[in-house]
Amino acid sequence: MKQYIVDAFTDKLFGGNQAAVCILDNWIPDELMQSIAKENNFSETAFAVKEGEVYHLRWFTPAAEINFCGHATLGTAYVLYNFYEKDATRITFKTQVGELLVEKQNDLFKLDFPAYSCKKIDVTEKMESALGVRPVEAYLDRDLLLVLENAEQVRTLCPDQNKLKELDGLAIAVTAKSDVPEYDCISRVFVPELSISEDPVTGSSHCMIVPFWCDQLGKEKLVCFQASERTGILYAERMQDRILLSGKAVLFSVSEIFCGCESNY
Repeated sequence: MKQYIVDAFTDKLFGGNQAAVCILDNWIPDELMQSIAKENNFSETAFAVKEGEVYHLRWFTPAAEINFCGHATLGTAYVLYNFYEKDATRITFKTQVGELLVEKQNDLFKLDFPAYSCKKIDVTEKMESALGVRPVEAYLDRDLLLVLENAEQVRTLCPDQNKLKELDGLAIAVTAKSDVPEYDCISRVFVPELSISEDPVTGSSHCMIVPFWCDQLGKEKLVCFQASERTGILYAERMQDRILLSGKAVLFSVSEIFCGCESNY
């Protein structure tokens, strides 16, 4: 089985977020996909099978399948455009959150994602204890969005992973207004429930970060910076209930997986 590793939301190797991508002729057992994801130990491994004119796309963390992942969608689109669908102008993915469209525009990949519908919730002592600083505001959909007072708090945050697990939301994103002119907002994302202490660059979480900052800044287009150790840049635009995220990607490797598929399954 061929596997590609792509650094997403970056134009430099060893930056952005790593995604492993496997393009399959037919589905393999779920337990095998989960084992491959655990072996890779990246935040996500993506598996895709072509069904008619679209690709059915699934994402697995080292701990479990997830219903939506942005950077691994970008990574999969990169692989398809460069190795499987070289003449395509648009790729459509069938996923658990509906159809996701990806267009290639020069060296950028534009991803069409659903916006989150976040509900404002109370800031709690548990949130403050987990982060080590008190959020200014809190919002919840699938993920938890915690707004901090300033960008320096985001950059220097050292959260307690065990206490983060006690908070609502699959992923916990912290964000603040950027303190440099190149970017509109800054963020970091943690997913301890799925054995991901910090996700380097998170497309799905920006489906709640972007609407928040569009409202706060009175803008419909943003440049977003994720301040993990690897860092990443996302170019975002809000289109009603959709979020258009654009980013670059770099191929790290192409390899063969020897998983005993024929003998064991």
